[in-house]
Amino acid sequence: MKSKKIKFLAYYLPQYHPIPENDEWWGKGFTEWTNVTKAKSLFRGHKQPNLPADLGFYDLRVPQVQIEQALLAKKNGIDGFIYYQYWFGNGKMLLGLPAERMLQNKDIDIPFCFCWANETWKGIWHGIDDPKVLIEQKYEGEEGYIRYFDYLLPFFKDDRYLKVDNKPMFHILRIEDIPNLQLFIKIFNSLAVQAGFDGIYFISTLVYNQELIIKDPNIYGHVGLDIFNKMRYGQTTIFNNNSLLQKIELKLKKLVGHTNKVGDRKRPLIFDYQKGVQNLEIKFPHEKYITCVFPNWDNSPRSGEKSMIFKNSTPAAWEKHLKKSISELRSNPENPPFVIIKSWNEWAEGNYLEPDQKYGLEWLAVVRKVKQHQLLNIQE
Repeated sequence: MKSKKIKFLAYYLPQYHPIPENDEWWGKGFTEWTNVTKAKSLFRGHKQPNLPADLGFYDLRVPQVQIEQALLAKKNGIDGFIYYQYWFGNGKMLLGLPAERMLQNKDIDIPFCFCWANETWKGIWHGIDDPKVLIEQKYEGEEGYIRYFDYLLPFFKDDRYLKVDNKPMFHILRIEDIPNLQLFIKIFNSLAVQAGFDGIYFISTLVYNQELIIKDPNIYGHVGLDIFNKMRYGQTTIFNNNSLLQKIELKLKKLVGHTNKVGDRKRPLIFDYQKGVQNLEIKFPHEKYITCVFPNWDNSPRSGEKSMIFKNSTPAAWEKHLKKSISELRSNPENPPFVIIKSWNEWAEGNYLEPDQKYGLEWLAVVRKVKQHQLLNIQE
């Protein structure tokens, strides 16, 4: 890929300030740091807690935090943040404060867009046995979609908001869950045109029916979160696929709670990040596929024994992972020129680029190094 500049975009979690709902569910003053600091090692060689370094235990109600995050990200090759957005319908929004403060503060100088995390919140994702619904994702139809667009419009109009061909970029976590998807797309595109844009640059995330995405001309990209499964290749069982011994192994693992189903899991799933990188084969399945990468993963602070852990994640292995993805993207110049990094600051999932107390700035230094290398290749 010599004609296109690749942009590195990182998911951004806004759950670093108290809200009444989290106070009620998890205790007064709860933020993502609550889980991070109480994390414990679950097996020999498992390091927890992993704690922040340069930025500390920040509170996103403090404006200077987002200013420093933006400076740090841009200095190290991040081209923009993808803010998770929690719009539940009926005008209910959670954790919207950081983005709203950012909109008003031009000193937070980094491009951004939104990912609508349209997902019902359940306690099971926090490692508790009660899978009750905390807050339900609802879809209101035309009037609700218009209200949602009206909320988003000031962000879309901001000069920092990421746009492609005069279309604001808008990610949807679970696009197949929208019961009247074509109505939603039609309303958003129509209102965007009325506002002076050429539509919305829709990007899907979790998708089970890829044909839906491939055939829909209004959806421009699909984030490859299947990278997590690819990184587990060859590590899920001892015995070969579909063999009798493998079937017996899987049954025995399920009996002791070692399963992919979070609700039934009684012990963590553990994989080797370095082996995953070594075995990783990346092939884009279609022209809308957007490569996704992750530097580390250990959600035991949030999910305890129900967690999934990639041990042996290091900046050196992260660099190999990122280079493999860039190489495949450069071999597919027809695909969207983006690398989606999961994530900038999901600390309770052990999934972050921000400096930590073990490696400092090394996670970010890898991005800067690979970014500079790919820019040199473009100029050759």
